[in-house]
Amino acid sequence: MKQRFPIRRRKSGKKLVLQLAAGIAVAVCILLLVQYIVAPDYPEVEDGAELSDSLAGGTGKTDPAQTGEAKESEVEPDASYVFRNVVEEGDNASKILQEWLTLGEIHEVAVSCNDVYSLAKINVGHEYVITSGTGGFERFEYEIDDFERLVVERCEAGFAARIEKLPCDIRLECKQFVIQSNLFQTVADAGEKPVLAILLADIFGWEVNFIKELRENDTFDILIEKRYLNGEFKGYGQLLAAYFVNQGKSYEAFRFADGHGAPHYFTSGGESLKRAFLKAPLSFSRISSGYTMKRLHPIHKVVRPHPGIDYAAPTGTPVKAIGSGTVLFAGWGGGAGRYIRIKHSNGYESTYMHLSGFARGLKKGKSVRQGEVIGYVGSTGWSTGPHLDFRMKRNGKFINPMTVTSPRSDPVHASKKAEFDEKVALYKAFLSGDKPLHEYQVVSK
Repeated sequence: MKQRFPIRRRKSGKKLVLQLAAGIAVAVCILLLVQYIVAPDYPEVEDGAELSDSLAGGTGKTDPAQTGEAKESEVEPDASYVFRNVVEEGDNASKILQEWLTLGEIHEVAVSCNDVYSLAKINVGHEYVITSGTGGFERFEYEIDDFERLVVERCEAGFAARIEKLPCDIRLECKQFVIQSNLFQTVADAGEKPVLAILLADIFGWEVNFIKELRENDTFDILIEKRYLNGEFKGYGQLLAAYFVNQGKSYEAFRFADGHGAPHYFTSGGESLKRAFLKAPLSFSRISSGYTMKRLHPIHKVVRPHPGIDYAAPTGTPVKAIGSGTVLFAGWGGGAGRYIRIKHSNGYESTYMHLSGFARGLKKGKSVRQGEVIGYVGSTGWSTGPHLDFRMKRNGKFINPMTVTSPRSDPVHASKKAEFDEKVALYKAFLSGDKPLHEYQVVSK
């Protein structure tokens, strides 16, 4: 049988010794080479040289700390750490601050904000910033909107909160709108925001029923502030003046604060545009049924009086109180569905029927202001579709809301009339182009 492996012959003793000696020599050389490569170099450091100029491991000199010659560190303390993020779905103040503050401190922060801006109102998508330093939490900022932010800072007493105005450029612009279909669409076609249409309707809402009386080719000329932050448009400021031509009849409005109540709009002669009642409880809609003593009821199919105005509008459309007053009833009323009844001065009452719901906190005995949202359009009770059945009474008798002429509020106070006239002259000069708009540009802080 053949052998599977070759037979190894024993090496001679002399050869074995030589090979062993050669191996030891190679190993010594490798060790010396490795030590030369990896051993740290210890250059001598002159006095005053920065620590970063020498390699770690020492300088070969006596440690100054041991001789009492230690100098104050020249390394700057750590800068503040800034964490920036946006509020996400499911976030609340506790979740946002828990990495920086204890539960007790978070409670203190919330208490400090209660009289300024409740932390319960933080919204998804809004930016916040947390700043911390060597001592921990220092500052929390939350952007309420484009113009304001909430700031909470640590102080000796615990935490202090305040509202800061964001600086923005205010530029004055003149705009003209010619009605083609409706006010909303006309404003949108001009590249403006829907809120501007609502503002115009509110200003002239005591003079014109925008649901019934607006016509094609009616015009608006307005003087309005626009706000910009870092060159980006952020929203509207004050609408200072407006001219409105409706079916050939002209109206004017000039904003002014005479110190007797909130600023509102007056004619150039100083008469208030504000009246006891709005022309309609909805800004935009259409009349589906008018005031009549003989109407075929759409459900019961019998002729009966309809002493009110039906405004067809989508479910959820806000319904406003036409005048200030006290809520007499807010609840379910059979065929009226959910409805509200309000008592006004001089024997007037107003009723709002078939609502889908009420404004938060609305109940019997509550005082409401003119223009305040009190409920929302619906189709409750005897109704064939979403609409508002609006009715008015005076001294217990139904009256036609479309024919009510309510008295105006007080005119510009006599002590402020000269100041008002100056403002009107200035606004007219801007509107006519006699005065350049850029002269109005200011910075809001």
